[in-house]
Amino acid sequence: MASIFRVPRPIGAAAAATVRRHCYSSCRPPPTATASPYSLAYLGCASKSASTTRPLSHQTALFHTTPRRSNGNERDGPPPTDFAAMDVLGNTPIPSTTVDICMSDGFQLNSGARIDDGSGVICVGGEAFKWQPWLLRGENRLLNTKGQWDIPNEALGPLSVLWPRPDLLVLGLGPEIRPISAELRQHISRLGMRVEILDTRNAAAQYNLLVTERGINDVAAALIPIGWKEGIGANW
Repeated sequence: MASIFRVPRPIGAAAAATVRRHCYSSCRPPPTATASPYSLAYLGCASKSASTTRPLSHQTALFHTTPRRSNGNERDGPPPTDFAAMDVLGNTPIPSTTVDICMSDGFQLNSGARIDDGSGVICVGGEAFKWQPWLLRGENRLLNTKGQWDIPNEALGPLSVLWPRPDLLVLGLGPEIRPISAELRQHISRLGMRVEILDTRNAAAQYNLLVTERGINDVAAALIPIGWKEGIGANW
């Protein structure tokens, strides 16, 4: 498809003279004005337009501004931030079963109770129980042949006899996190609980937060000491 482009053409001498005559007549001063051949109004259109410029007939309005209201107590700078007022759990009482200290061979709870013989702890329903799930196997082992964290179903006995049961069980597996066996996960699911798997340090912090926020009846924790060593135990 051809495009159209117009080329400008030069004009003849007669046409140029006509254009100059019209331009000269349009830029001439009014008959009543006496202009010298050397005056600015006689030299061209640009000078005439500059000499006949008139100021704007309307007034320019300023932007509307609203004065700031002051109550007399304002200070310079932004207002101070009260972080204590932002703590939504500041006035919530801390349950006595929250974990204050994770030791290599035990725990210290907010109630002052202390476990330091290498045992774990189960915190549920506002109560704390010493927990030694490895004794059911007769050896200090918590891993199966696949390297999964696995304990007998009877090791969660305190949770199976409790009613109503908590909605969430936080499992602290010791110094590191590992996958739990499918059999243990199914058993916890049959008890009607969800499970969250963490190492013991993070599990204790997560339990403290959730039990304070949601209450002692909705969250439980089962924790192994952070000094646990497979085949040796935590009291070494």
